[in-house]
Amino acid sequence: MCGIQLLVRQNACAADASTEKLWADLTLANSRRGPDAHDELTITLRFFTLRIGAHVLHLRGAHPQPQPLINAQTGDMLCWNGEVFSGLPVGNSNDGLMLFHELQRVKKLHPKDFILRVFSRIEGPYAFVYVDRESETVWFARDVLGRRSLLVKRQQGLWLASVARAGEAWAEVAAQRIFQLDLAAAPQADEVGEPPLLLAEHEWRYADNAGDSPLVLPFGRVTDTHGAGTSSLGAPSAGLPEIDAAWLPFVDGLQATLSAALLQRTDSVPHHGDPGTPRIGILFSGGIDCITLAALLAQQLPVTEPIELFNVAFENPRQLKHAATTLSQPKYNVPDRKTGIQGWIELRRLYPDQEWRFVEVDVPYAQVLMHREHIRSLLCPADTVMDMSIGMAIWFASRGIGRIKHDAQDDEGVEYTGQARVLILGMGADEQLGGYSRHRVAWDRRHQWADLGAEIRLDVERISCRNLGRDDRVVSDHAREARYPFLAAEVVAFLANVPLDRKMDMRYPRGIGEKILLRLLAQRIGLVNACMLPKRAIQFGARTAKMETSQSKGQDTL
Repeated sequence: MCGIQLLVRQNACAADASTEKLWADLTLANSRRGPDAHDELTITLRFFTLRIGAHVLHLRGAHPQPQPLINAQTGDMLCWNGEVFSGLPVGNSNDGLMLFHELQRVKKLHPKDFILRVFSRIEGPYAFVYVDRESETVWFARDVLGRRSLLVKRQQGLWLASVARAGEAWAEVAAQRIFQLDLAAAPQADEVGEPPLLLAEHEWRYADNAGDSPLVLPFGRVTDTHGAGTSSLGAPSAGLPEIDAAWLPFVDGLQATLSAALLQRTDSVPHHGDPGTPRIGILFSGGIDCITLAALLAQQLPVTEPIELFNVAFENPRQLKHAATTLSQPKYNVPDRKTGIQGWIELRRLYPDQEWRFVEVDVPYAQVLMHREHIRSLLCPADTVMDMSIGMAIWFASRGIGRIKHDAQDDEGVEYTGQARVLILGMGADEQLGGYSRHRVAWDRRHQWADLGAEIRLDVERISCRNLGRDDRVVSDHAREARYPFLAAEVVAFLANVPLDRKMDMRYPRGIGEKILLRLLAQRIGLVNACMLPKRAIQFGARTAKMETSQSKGQDTL
C-alpha cells in the first residue's frame, strides 16, 4: 500500500510558488499513508514534465519495496497502491514488484494494450499510475469497485494523488475505467496557455456486453430470481428459519467464499515485531457483519496470534445534555459499545483460547474539535455532514488509541494503542444482502420482489462510485490498510447469483429479514445473540451524528 502523487505539466508552463506549495502539501499528506519508504523523481517526455512521488507501507514481501518501480532498460515506472489477491501468482513476495515484472513481460508481446490485458485478470483493491516511456503514455486507474482512493485535479496541469486537501477542485477518479493519457499526441502549449489534456477511457463491462474488450467485470449482474413459495418461511416468533435443503447450498457457499476471501486478505501480512504482535484488527461494533468476520478469522489464525477489536464511542454533548434531563448515563455508553461488549463476550465463549483484545476507543468532544479539520481534509472531495459523521468514527476507530478490557466487569482497562497494520471492515454486506432501511421500504411499497431486486441491483452497481475511496483515505492516514472481504470479487460474484429470497426476506421482521443469509451463517457458527441484531449505522451507533445540533441533515454540505 502506498500514497501516490503525480503532476503532469507542459514544459512551457513553469511551476510557480502555488504549485510548489501544493506539491509539498501532497507529500506531507501522502507520506502518512506510507511511512516505510519514500521516493520522488522528475522526468521529461517530449513537451511535458512528470513529477512523481510514492510513499510505501510495507504489507507484502520480506522487506519494504521502494517506489516508483523502474525498469532500467525501458525506463517504465509503476506506482502501485494495492493488493493482488488472485490472477497472478504472488505468494508471499511483493505483489507490486511481481505485477511490474508481469506488465513488462506482456508489453513485449502486446505493446498497445498490455495494461488492459494484465489488469483484466488480476483481482484486488488498487490504484495505480504507470508511465510508458517509449510511447510517452501515462495510464492510471482505480479497481472496479473503487476500494482504493485516487483523486484527480486539472488545474495548472494534471494532478493525481491518493489524498489531497479540502477546498480545491479535486474529484475521485472514476472506477470501472482505465485511463490512458497519450502525451505524444498532445498539442504543445502556445502563448495563450496550456491546452487541455485528452484522456482515453477503457471501460469495464459485464460479460454479456463486453464485445472484444478484455475488460470484463469479474462478477455478473445481480439476479432478480426468487423462490415462488413461502415454504421456508417460519412464524416470526420462531426466529431464523432452519438451514434445510432450500438454504444449505447458499449458506455453505457464503461460508466458503467469505472464508477464502479472509484468508487471501490476511495470510500474507508480514509480522512487524515479535510473533505475538497482532497483524489483523477489526473495526468492531458487535454487529452481524463484523462479528461474523471475526469468528471466521478466528478459525484461520493461530490462537497464539491476538486479534484486535476496535470499538469506538464518542462524547456527544447534545445527547448528554438531553440525557441529563432524563436519565443519567456514562458518556461512552453508546449503542455500539453495548453491542460491542456483548459480541466480544460471545466470541470469547466460542473461541476461549483466542486472545481477543477489545479496545475501547473513547473520544472526548475536545478531541473531535482538535482533529475535525484534519479529518475534513481527508474526506475531500466528499464534503457532507454524513461524510464527516462516518469519517470521524472510522478515523478514530482505525487510529486505535484506547484501553483494553480484560473482562466485561473491568471498568478501567489498560491504556493501549493498536498495532495491526491491516484492518478488516464489513463494507459491502448491506448493499448486497439488503441491510439498508431503503431496502425494506422498497419491499413495503407493494410487497413486490421486483421492487426490492431493482433497489439491490442499483446499490450494488453504484458501490464503485460511493464511499470506499473516502474510507480508504481515512483509515490509511494512520498507516493502516482497510480490507473488505464482502467486496472480494468472488464473494460479489457468488452473491450476485444467489436468489433474492435467499439473501434477504422482508416478510420477516427487522433484525431477521435483512441479511438473512448472513444471519444463518452466523447462527451456524454459534453467534446466537449477534445473529438477531438489527442494522445500525456507525454514525448513530458510535454517536458521531448531530453532535452540536439536531437541525443538520446528512446531505448538507460542510
